Amino acid sequence: MLASVKTSDAHLTELASHLIVAGGKRLRPVLTVITGSIASTDGPSGVSNEVVLGGVACELVHLGSLYHDDVMDESPTRRGVETVNARWGNLQAILAGDFLLARASEIAAGLGTEVAGLLARTIGWLCEGQIEELRFTYDPDRTEESYHSSIRGKTASLYATSARVGGIVAGLDRADIESLTVFGDAFGMLFQIVDDVLDLTSTDGALGKPAGHDMQVGVYTLPVLHTMSAGGSEGDRLRSMLGGPLDEDQRSAALEIVRQGPGIESTVSVAVDFVDRAVAALEPLGDSPSLEALRAAPAALLSTVLSPTG
Repeated sequence: MLASVKTSDAHLTELASHLIVAGGKRLRPVLTVITGSIASTDGPSGVSNEVVLGGVACELVHLGSLYHDDVMDESPTRRGVETVNARWGNLQAILAGDFLLARASEIAAGLGTEVAGLLARTIGWLCEGQIEELRFTYDPDRTEESYHSSIRGKTASLYATSARVGGIVAGLDRADIESLTVFGDAFGMLFQIVDDVLDLTSTDGALGKPAGHDMQVGVYTLPVLHTMSAGGSEGDRLRSMLGGPLDEDQRSAALEIVRQGPGIESTVSVAVDFVDRAVAALEPLGDSPSLEALRAAPAALLSTVLSPTG
């Protein structure tokens, strides 16, 4: 990844590599490498360089979107370091994000027209998902359909693409590629739902930001929507509080309502359904160490949210 963003301009290289150096889970490129290793007797260590490049391209798309997200959110930190926009300003952050997307597209083009077209479509889906979220900012009447549509675009689409790219580049059968794509979509939906639950149930220290931050800035996720739709005095009270920015006291009060209400538990039930969908998608593919890892991943991800919610 570092090699892919190196340029003759040292400053641009520093901008583009800033979040790569900072770390991250790298789940998207890992997913590409794992799906690309299904037919390899050596597992992930036996994948081709082209599969690795496919994972790099997917991660660069993710990073480019983060640069742009941080500008929109005016975020001061990301992955424990200053954001590019905080350190160098919005203009440089936007251009660096554009550069990362351009490099991802260039790498994808070298992997064939199908991968290049898929990555281009995915960038479009990311934008559509983000626009859907922005349309309903500070809207207590946001529907669950809007929420699912938004996270499928802004999060699940890139997970589905990451899984699909591994299968395409590795030359798997089309039926297997489609199964992996369904897995990636379900895993991506699960990832975002888990992330949204953790935003409300984790501590400020664990999150690196105030718990309930999304709700504070008008992004009403599934646990919040479920809490309001359950009604009752607390659900109605939460609805009356939302619709505009929350100060710190209001954030704390709203957070307590969601934590004590039924929305967290019902959202976890939705997450469990996506675990089942992800695992079911892999049934036709048989067995291998890589498939074993894929089958275990959704439940492992869900466990991160079951622990803090008891």
